[in-house]
Parts: sequence; structure tokens; C-alpha cells
Amino acid sequence: MRTFIGIELDTSVKEAIKSIQNRIRQSSVKGRFKHVDNFHITIKFLGEISNKDILQIDEILNKAALSNRAFELKIDKLGYFGKEESMRVLWLGLGTGLNNLRILYKSVEEGLAKKGFKKDNRAYTPHITVAQDLTLLKGFNVLRDDIDLNIIPDIGVKAVSLIKSEQIRGHRVYTPISTFKLKEL
Repeated sequence: MRTFIGIELDTSVKEAIKSIQNRIRQSSVKGRFKHVDNFHITIKFLGEISNKDILQIDEILNKAALSNRAFELKIDKLGYFGKEESMRVLWLGLGTGLNNLRILYKSVEEGLAKKGFKKDNRAYTPHITVAQDLTLLKGFNVLRDDIDLNIIPDIGVKAVSLIKSEQIRGHRVYTPISTFKLKEL
């Protein structure tokens, strides 16, 4: 099964992101827009794993959750990967709380590496994907200046999850397999 480790978002955060996504859609020529239920923060993409891998991953996530406190994240930027004329990914970036997220990422990454999972060689760049393969009507700077990120509530990071990613009836669906609560604030 195809999986990743991530942070699920509250409904209020998802709805605010959807509102921003609608503004982006109105400012676009074309693009593929993430479904509201699929907004999340990826900690680590695992790809294909077996059922027996789940026990090891759960052990690692439980240990990471017990060694990290719950924290708040603030979305404070809009950015993209690729070229401005044809954005591969349009994303929301994180500011306040980012150090806590990086510490959580490091504890998960190191735990997985000790169990033989491949370590990521790229720098960890946490974000929330809003759209893919996007072409805007006007330039990115015009869009960025038009979007008010302050409408998005702070993200309360209280748990980390192992999430299954599957294609169902032509749509990508993310389903939590297991979730581990971080220590209380």
C-alpha cells in the first residue's frame, strides 16, 4: 500500500484554505486543485509498504509522539515549485512553529533510518499543496498580493499519522491507518 507520514488539519483550517484555493482558481487559466479533504502537511513520503512494515512504523511514530510536545503552526506564505509560467505545485508555507515541526520530522526520519527505511537526502520543506500544474491569468506577485493568509487559523499540531494514499473512482483518497498524539502543551 502507498503511504506517507503526515499531520492532519482541522476542518476550520481546511475550509479557510479552500476559500483561498477558490480565489486562486478564479485567477487561473488551468490547474489541478487538491480536494479539501486532502489538505495535510507531509512529514515523510514512504511509498509502497507492506502490512508488516506498519508495526515498525507505528513503533517509531509512537516514540516520536512521546518525545515531542503539541505545538502551533502559522501559515504565512504562498509559493510555488517550478516556473512561474507553469507552476508544478502552488503551496502554502509555514512560519511560526516551524522549528518544532523540524524537530518532529528529525525524530521520525532518524527512527525510520534506524529500522532500514531510506533516508531523505533533500532538505525538508514542509508545505500544504493547494494546486498542481497551474497557469495563472496574471503574474504570481499579483496573486500573492491578492491573497489574505490571515484568514487561516493557526494549525494545532497535536498528533502524527501514518496515512494510506489510494486512487478510488478516479480520486486520490487519504485514510489514516494509525495516529499518535503528541505530549500535551
